[in-house]
Amino acid sequence: MYTLSSKLKLTAIIFMIVGAIGLVIGFLQAPSNLDDVKEIIAAEGHHGETSHHEEAEANFADAEQGMVNDAHAAGSHDAEHLEHKLHQLQNKPWAAVYVAAFFFFMISLGALAFYALQYASQAGWSPVLFRVMEAISAYIVPGGIIMFVLLALSGFHLNHLFVWMDPEVVAHDEIIQNKTAYLNVPFFLIRAAIFLGGWFLFRHFLVKNSRKLDEATDNAYFKKNFKLSAGFLVFFLVSESMMSWDWIMSLDPHWFSTLFGWYVFSSMFVSGITVIALVSIYLKSRGYLPFVNNSHIHDLAKFMFGISIFWTYLWFSQFMLIWYSNIPEEVVYFISRIENYSLPFFGMVALNFLFPLLVLMNSDFKRMNWFVVMTGIIILVGHYLDVFTMVMPATVGESWFIGLPEISAVFFFGGLFTFVIFNALTKAPLLAKRNPYIKESEHFHY
Repeated sequence: MYTLSSKLKLTAIIFMIVGAIGLVIGFLQAPSNLDDVKEIIAAEGHHGETSHHEEAEANFADAEQGMVNDAHAAGSHDAEHLEHKLHQLQNKPWAAVYVAAFFFFMISLGALAFYALQYASQAGWSPVLFRVMEAISAYIVPGGIIMFVLLALSGFHLNHLFVWMDPEVVAHDEIIQNKTAYLNVPFFLIRAAIFLGGWFLFRHFLVKNSRKLDEATDNAYFKKNFKLSAGFLVFFLVSESMMSWDWIMSLDPHWFSTLFGWYVFSSMFVSGITVIALVSIYLKSRGYLPFVNNSHIHDLAKFMFGISIFWTYLWFSQFMLIWYSNIPEEVVYFISRIENYSLPFFGMVALNFLFPLLVLMNSDFKRMNWFVVMTGIIILVGHYLDVFTMVMPATVGESWFIGLPEISAVFFFGGLFTFVIFNALTKAPLLAKRNPYIKESEHFHY
């Protein structure tokens, strides 16, 4: 039985407190009116917003009436631009929270999908890791509740993350008007509740049956989990795709991609597997998983390598087809990211593809724990940047930088994530002793 060390518990709590304080400061520093925005622009030396006034003044000699009309038009345009800038800067702490909340939630959901896949495929190598998978998936409940609260707050107009939730925008946007049957707040929140409720229930019964199997005299609970996992995977593939459309893709309501559900899935799947490997290596280094050997870590590293290549295939397929076709309403998605987010956009491709490719291609390296840990940290950083570049351009535009809100959000949710999963590890023995494949898993060597 694992015992949560006071040092680890204290560290997680400190991270949460520091993160919470940083987030409060970040929200307090956000501008509250247009005058605050003007001060921020002036402080940054961004005077481009006054170009319309300067142009009107330069053409003063043309005609007095023309100058007045131009000045009024420029003033109106500047007011709209300043208000747009205000919404972006007010969105910044909200978007930072949203990115971190979704990132850690998707890790737990990816781990749950991987766990269900092991049952559905009746894998013989992985049962010694089942308790680790169950513990990581435990975060899906608090993480899912947080996500639902954030979505509800958006629906109640406490932020401007989802532009299609703004009635004034919809009134002047024909494209969004044609999508209101699907993109409306009540139906949006109902779908979120269905997705989360389904994931919560499947996770609850999978873990419940797994614990009962330890005390059972037959394999009835294993057979239940086999059927339950098969059903969950069907529900997961549909609900995860729709979730990615709702929670991420609808941030850019004019844009869509038929690959997007798979793209988000690959990101959450490899992130979940990576955390399974990191937690397993940590526990083994503390003497808690003596039955886990280098062959198990090697197989997890193979999944890290393989799904990283799969993610790259989807990223390139989506990027290349849209970029080459050069359809304006589609290519604008990548133009905004290349022009304003070039460093995180291309940086995450290097972190999520080139680094795992070069490091994990060698089979021997997959058996070296420090290599797997180093690569795993890089992969997680890369996929955080992936979520960052999916969310930020649509919510804060060019007004982005990784500052106090972003770092604080990672601290807070990282601390909460760590506390939840290591606390969950204390709830049951670390070995699923009655699993019918446990002996095969304990003696898994190649």
